Amino acid sequence: MTTHPLLPVGLKSQSVNFQALPPLSLYIHIPWCVRKCPYCDFNSHEARIAFPEEQYVAALVRDLELALPQIWGRKVYTVFFGGGTPSLLSGESVAEILRQVRMLLPLSGDAEITLEANPGTVEAERFAAYRDAGVNRLSLGIQSFDDTHLKVLGRIHSADEAKRAIVIAQQHFDNINLDLMYALPQQTLEQALQDVQTALSFAPQHLSCYHLTLEPNTLFHRNPPPLPDDDASAEMQQRIEELLAQQGYEHYETSAFARRRAKHNINYWQFGDYLGIGAGAHSKLSFPDKVLRQMRYKQPQAYLDAVSRDAPVQEEHEVAAADLPFEFMMNALRLTEGFDSALFQERTSLPLLVIRRELEQAEQRGLLVCDGTRIAPTLQGQRFLNDLLEIFLRDAP
Repeated sequence: MTTHPLLPVGLKSQSVNFQALPPLSLYIHIPWCVRKCPYCDFNSHEARIAFPEEQYVAALVRDLELALPQIWGRKVYTVFFGGGTPSLLSGESVAEILRQVRMLLPLSGDAEITLEANPGTVEAERFAAYRDAGVNRLSLGIQSFDDTHLKVLGRIHSADEAKRAIVIAQQHFDNINLDLMYALPQQTLEQALQDVQTALSFAPQHLSCYHLTLEPNTLFHRNPPPLPDDDASAEMQQRIEELLAQQGYEHYETSAFARRRAKHNINYWQFGDYLGIGAGAHSKLSFPDKVLRQMRYKQPQAYLDAVSRDAPVQEEHEVAAADLPFEFMMNALRLTEGFDSALFQERTSLPLLVIRRELEQAEQRGLLVCDGTRIAPTLQGQRFLNDLLEIFLRDAP
């Protein structure tokens, strides 16, 4: 195992030794969408013809069966259908997947089960079927309520269709998230705030407000659209945060605002474990003596072929003990309230002493506060999160 040159004497050869394993979530990836959005860098593929739904559901079940030895006996607390566009699945398919999950795993009785939906694929009957299958939280990818911006973003729905989707969703679910984006091409401050005001008119339990970024390997990255400058986008962020706070939404994570927090996301940010099944899905799994990261085959057909060989995992590696502090911080410092200092050792098995220098440096720069029991980013640390995280990123020896 790689050792780290900056670890205190006696800790350079520190090995992983967990006294208890973290909570476990299940992520299920549906890789197809109607049309690839120009800003999207997720593993999604346009379904130009009918996708092999029945074959893919069977592959997911087999993938889960093959993963059982690595999570044997561990309870699952949250399930998340992500994509792509999971709402392309029929209600029958979602019901079959969740039936198999319940048969194969000890699923918590109050498990949060989320499904992402695109407003352009909404059908009232399908939403009712998702609810009957056991889905109890719906996440709608709205992005904007402005038709001009929706067109630029490559979305397949209109503003009216987005509003209709929310109304239908609220007839079947009492826990709904709306995804919004700001700092869109040629967007004004007033337009960004209007999007949020429109979302608030539906009183959702959760809002995700993301700053549009030009990710590599996207159409927007290759052909950048005219975006608001840094000052304008910073003002959008500040005013959105103020508006949501006034309306009683807790800003608990970098881009998340809630009256009811997302349990699945919280598990990620607190460096919990997750098993990812489906094309391109990632996993982070802890064992008493190690932490593994995995990735399934990304291309849908390659994934289906790999599952047929009982070998869906394309890449797997053990996380070096010296890398765990940064990986923990990369997640936990997204939480505006930070984390209990004891959580660091629980989730990395390493003493907090190994990052003492970094914590002191971050405090000195005004990016972090440590009060003995809690470690949290300051407002400055939240605004300049990458600068804060760089303090904990160590070069390999």
